[in-house]
Amino acid sequence: MTLMKSWVESANSADCPFPLNNLPYGVFVTNSLEARCGVAIGDMILDLSTAEEEGLVQLAEDPVFDVPYWNDVMELGPEAWAMLRARLIELLEDGAPEQAAVAPYLVAMTDARMEMPFVVAEFTDFYSGKHHAVNIGTMFRGAQDALPSNWLHVPIGYNGRASTVVVSGTDIARPNGQTLTTGADAPAFGPSARLDFELEMGAIVGCASELGQPVTVAQADEMIFGYVLLNDWSARDIQAWEYQPLGPFQAKAFATSISPWIVTRAALEPFRTATPEREKELLPYLHEPKPMLYDIELSVLMRTKDATDTTICHTNYSEMYFSAPQQLAHHTSSGCAMTPGDLLGSGTISGPKKDQRGSLIELSWDGKEPITLEGGATRSFVEDGDTLTLLGVAKGDGFQIGFGACTATIQPAVKFP
Repeated sequence: MTLMKSWVESANSADCPFPLNNLPYGVFVTNSLEARCGVAIGDMILDLSTAEEEGLVQLAEDPVFDVPYWNDVMELGPEAWAMLRARLIELLEDGAPEQAAVAPYLVAMTDARMEMPFVVAEFTDFYSGKHHAVNIGTMFRGAQDALPSNWLHVPIGYNGRASTVVVSGTDIARPNGQTLTTGADAPAFGPSARLDFELEMGAIVGCASELGQPVTVAQADEMIFGYVLLNDWSARDIQAWEYQPLGPFQAKAFATSISPWIVTRAALEPFRTATPEREKELLPYLHEPKPMLYDIELSVLMRTKDATDTTICHTNYSEMYFSAPQQLAHHTSSGCAMTPGDLLGSGTISGPKKDQRGSLIELSWDGKEPITLEGGATRSFVEDGDTLTLLGVAKGDGFQIGFGACTATIQPAVKFP
């Protein structure tokens, strides 16, 4: 696929993350407009709430774009999603007859502030990056025992906290918690000293499934409304003390950051790619009828308090061992009901090379090999004042599909009485 031309000139640049091919969905607010649904086109946002009021876009009898979330649109289902995308292309493509009617409802991105694009119903985080799992296992169990015996057979995950999923630009306070230092007889309570980021993608479930009713991988793919960048912040020292026998808890519950724009499956369709060759045959319910991953280039930028920037990671979403549709199908396999607005974290995305590792615990090899940043500073884990930015882009012929930045700055821990 090549660039689709728009009458919004800024959308036609090869390095624009939001061309007509993309049309991602978000929620924005300005000094004069309350929070409402919008779609990114070039360096502008189309105000869908006002466009709906004026009859330019209509998906249902009742308004669905005048609210600060996309959940109402999700609940309309895939046919409505396709209708919306087709209508937006019709309104924004080069030579559109309704250009004059639409133009007044474009808002400059520089005048807008992005908010959470949807209400997160539930949050499940997976552990489906093989290179990451091998690195972590090697650190703590040795290379011969790196992967648990179930890892190549099942998408491992845990139920996280929807209440602490926040949009890009939200500061994160360093978490407090219990930790056990080497040689100590009892735990202490205080700020995490080994705070980490995790480079992930988030899949947003747009369609409900019924209690007791599993879905296939193909059905799961159709249920996914879109994707965001996701940083599942992790307090490694808190996790090391608390995770046995039930897994992550407070070490993960304090914050998860997502990018502000939901990139749809339709926009990503040209970038589909297959999961890797299986080392163990998967059970039939996890078989994929077609490629279910996407070729999305990912990177992580760290900015220190003195405003020095360093790109510390480059990798690709195609490195995942299990795809989001496989994860979703497995999630329902027990009969677990899914809800529009459910968020599935992919798990940390790392590649085979050192600079492709999607977390600091891997990049610094559990703190034993600190990385050197531009300007000479070193990091084993995230320090107060550090800003982490996740970036993602799928590159086509003369265009690219971007997600917007997923950014957060770490603030000092709250003093606990």
